[in-house]
Amino acid sequence: MGLGEFFALSSAFFWALAIILFRRCGNTLPAFETNLYKIFIGFVLLWPTIGLTEGWAMPSYTAAELGIVMLSGYIGIAVADTWYLRALQLVGASRTGIVSSLLSPFIIILSVLFLSESLGLLQLLGFLLVMAGLLLVSWQANREEVDILDLRKGMAFGVAAVFFMAVGVVMVKPILETHSFVWTVQLRMSAGMAGMLIFLAFRGRYRRAFESFRKPLPWAQLTVASFLGSYLSMMMWLYSYKLIPA
Repeated sequence: MGLGEFFALSSAFFWALAIILFRRCGNTLPAFETNLYKIFIGFVLLWPTIGLTEGWAMPSYTAAELGIVMLSGYIGIAVADTWYLRALQLVGASRTGIVSSLLSPFIIILSVLFLSESLGLLQLLGFLLVMAGLLLVSWQANREEVDILDLRKGMAFGVAAVFFMAVGVVMVKPILETHSFVWTVQLRMSAGMAGMLIFLAFRGRYRRAFESFRKPLPWAQLTVASFLGSYLSMMMWLYSYKLIPA
């Protein structure tokens, strides 16, 4: 197993832990505000990471590259993660886990179309086995009952979220391979946070968001989940895309 595969598998493990912790927090914080807090934790932690690993001088990006990185962050972090957390609140971790297994086929399709990548026969067989395994371990006859309207909304949010995650990472992969890794990750994170703050401003929801954070909340679980999901898991996830084909 190479470093790329190691980071990909480790990312999945830590993302799963983060999702379980977010689910344990229940609906104490709306999905939008949960994602905003998650992004903020990642944004703060990335600054000392940049200082320790690559220095404070921002590398050069062309205008097109910068636009792709920023759009990738908005689509893949601000939009996709908010919708994913909303799906988690509506239908639970097990159903959301099944939906998230669509990430692999979405990325395969997009990488074939836009990155000129392909799967060999053994890789395709492995992919099918992994998908079958995910469905088997995710299916539970006694999973919690969900209102049919919430189920439909949750599935729609989940599928759309996973698709936008795939779009976000595929579009930024060439830049991850050729530019500063940590700076590119931070630019994506900054775009995600800026997009959410701009949305709050346009909708006049700053007061509502502020009031949400003033309520008694499971801060310890939210912070650990945010660290795992928005920093540790995401760094490993993106670094695996830098090292190996999507």
